[in-house]
Amino acid sequence: MKIYALPAEKTNPALFFDMDCTLYTHDEYARSQIDLPVMRLAQMRGKSFEQMKSEVAEYRKTWADTHNGESVSLGNIFLSFGISIKDMVHMREELYRPEDYLTEDKHLRFTLTRLVSRYKLAVVTNNPVSVAVRTLTILGVNDIICKIVGLDTCYLSKPDKEIYLKAAQLCGVSPRQCISVGDRYDIDLAVPIKLGMGGILVDGVKDVYSLSDILL
Repeated sequence: MKIYALPAEKTNPALFFDMDCTLYTHDEYARSQIDLPVMRLAQMRGKSFEQMKSEVAEYRKTWADTHNGESVSLGNIFLSFGISIKDMVHMREELYRPEDYLTEDKHLRFTLTRLVSRYKLAVVTNNPVSVAVRTLTILGVNDIICKIVGLDTCYLSKPDKEIYLKAAQLCGVSPRQCISVGDRYDIDLAVPIKLGMGGILVDGVKDVYSLSDILL
């Protein structure tokens, strides 16, 4: 875990959690969320999975080379291949199956229950809201999260700043009252920090478990 910043305003604070690889750790499910859309795109383009996977990897490399080593989200990669965010939403709703991989996490629930005593809790994800709801329900924490901002909320992909501003608006707070928590600095933290939010980089859910001790 690395704390990059904490918000300037301490009153009425909010925590914005990335979901995948942050509120749970499951390498196989994480890989499927990359491989399944790439496989579908390969079918649409009449290419092999390996060929399409190579093209996506090359796009990531080119992006990093021309953007000071920064990462790019899969949604924005697919935009460059002519797949709209709306189509990505439908694709992910159809392909992603959190039910096949995840189970209830009582430790996560204990942690979030402690945090919600002081913080407004929201999830900001590049998955559709429906996938987020299914995921959080399986983990046993959906009733604790007050707001979800997903790929189909603004039809934009993180790290677009409008997504984080929307989350702040829905929670009724200013950016300077918020902390963004996620596992990818470029996608989950860089823009929120520029907006005046706090930023905490985690290495999976095991780091999230300790947040209540740190922040409370």
